[in-house]
Amino acid sequence: MIQKKICLLGAYGVGKTSLVRRFVESLFDESYHTTVGVKIDKKVLQVSGTAVMLMLWDLAGEDEVEQVRLSHLRGAAGFILVVDGCRKSTLLLASALRERVRAAFGELPYVLAVNKSDLLEQWEINPGDRLNGDPGDVFITSAKTGACVEQMFERLAAKMLTDV
Repeated sequence: MIQKKICLLGAYGVGKTSLVRRFVESLFDESYHTTVGVKIDKKVLQVSGTAVMLMLWDLAGEDEVEQVRLSHLRGAAGFILVVDGCRKSTLLLASALRERVRAAFGELPYVLAVNKSDLLEQWEINPGDRLNGDPGDVFITSAKTGACVEQMFERLAAKMLTDV
């Protein structure tokens, strides 16, 4: 079995923990729980006939790029940038985070999760928005309903296996 470390990055309250919980346990909790430091979960997927254990590092949200602990990203095979569709500022932070990770670790496979698709009427982000024109994979997700959550993790796992 192949083991891959994935980090979830983004501002406070974008839904990183909820996305992990939806993916790992198929559950959603309306109450907000702040992640302190890092929370690690794991799940095994089959990717093109290969068993892959994903080690999911849910990093505490940061609203300032400088505060993100890059040391938590050491050894990561990929990452998920999570933004809240209801807060445009979280997309700007995600773009800065991507650049900071790229500067520190080079090109790592990643996907962008524009979360909270169950609240589209409140969105400040256009569902087609990208990170500074980056053509990377964008998933319109909802931790609450489960929309695109499994597909997002599966796509990142596949990218990590092919982008070696």
